[in-house]
Amino acid sequence: MRYLGSVAWLQPIYFLWRPYLSDTGDDMILELALAASCRYIVTHNVRHSAGCEKLGIEPVTPGEFVRLLKKDVKS
Repeated sequence: MRYLGSVAWLQPIYFLWRPYLSDTGDDMILELALAASCRYIVTHNVRHSAGCEKLGIEPVTPGEFVRLLKKDVKS
C-alpha cells in the first residue's frame, strides 16, 4: 500500500456520470476510474459496482486484483 501511495497522483475529474451505479455513494469512484483510464475498480463489494463493465471497467475484489497482478508478472 505504501508503494501504491508513493506512485499515485491526484486525478482531476471533469465530468459527472451520476447517478449511474446502484449505490450512488460509489459513483465518484467510477468517475475517478473513468478519468484515470483505469481497467479495474478494486472493491470488497463488487455487487454495488455492477454496470461498470459497460464503460470498460471491471470491478474486482482485492484478492482477484492480486491474482491479476501475479498473472501479469508471470506473462
